[in-house]
Amino acid sequence: MPVPALPRLGLGCAPLANLYRTVTDEEAEATVAAAFDAGHPVTYLDTAPHYGLGRSEERLGRALAGRDRASYVLSTKVGRRLRDLEAGELPDGQGFTDVPDRARVWDFTADGIRATLEGSLSRLGVDAVDIVYLHDVENHLPEVYATGFPALAELRDQGMVKAIGFGMNHSDVLARLVADLDVDVVLCAGRWTLLDRTAHDDLLPVCERRGTQVVVGGVYNSGLLADPRPGAHYDYAAAPQALLDRALAMAAVCGEFGVPLRAAALRYPFAHPSVVSAVVGAASADEVRDNTAMFGHDIPDAMWHALVERGLLDPDVPLPLATGPAAGE
Repeated sequence: MPVPALPRLGLGCAPLANLYRTVTDEEAEATVAAAFDAGHPVTYLDTAPHYGLGRSEERLGRALAGRDRASYVLSTKVGRRLRDLEAGELPDGQGFTDVPDRARVWDFTADGIRATLEGSLSRLGVDAVDIVYLHDVENHLPEVYATGFPALAELRDQGMVKAIGFGMNHSDVLARLVADLDVDVVLCAGRWTLLDRTAHDDLLPVCERRGTQVVVGGVYNSGLLADPRPGAHYDYAAAPQALLDRALAMAAVCGEFGVPLRAAALRYPFAHPSVVSAVVGAASADEVRDNTAMFGHDIPDAMWHALVERGLLDPDVPLPLATGPAAGE
């Protein structure tokens, strides 16, 4: 079964589940509606049971009710199965607030993978999803090789999902998995950005050789590339001063060409031919509209060359040039 054609811009649905702050049901529904109504429609939607202990999937499912299933691409994840809390247990939000009374359980058995997917389908209110990723499995590789990936591959073989892969922010582990297994697509967060070239050196060459598609997440590196200022986050922690200085310098160069740093950060990963889509989180309709505006922003080739000339991008990385030879050639 072929990998579904992915829109270039996707909606990351973790913020719909009260990631770090509360989002109302109405705000979540308006966010999804804005994704469909945007000038560049954001019709690839990525979620996971981990996000708010199922709340992201539940809210996304309600927002998608009544929409033509063929009008969007949907992905979710397995590896963490949800269960109800036992007496005396308290929910562990893991960054999500106001979560349901559920717990996460690592489960890579065939029955667990199937049960996790069935739970997601129920919360989403759909008969099938297009892509299923094994989620954050870097510390569970023996179980992944023994049962987790074979179980997911069986679901693909049975036609229950169109494409399978892995989602995490460890590009070296993703590279190993792509090299070893029949992986259709990976979601790599934070490792192929204006500030982090790691995936360029380990994951992307393997994906290009194997024909594996790449979805990038974390294009703003947790916020530093969206709004570089003291106190900004980089990979979920306070940004080191050196990275803050570099982000500020990049913003200054982009500003000389009338380009917001956010627009450059969102465009940059597409310089590599294996990258097919970028998933960006949003917690409001305004954030969706801003993301689509940034995605459509005109960026002159001279800006990318200026970033290289001033030592802010390495000279060997590909550039998302609008004219001339393909990047990296």
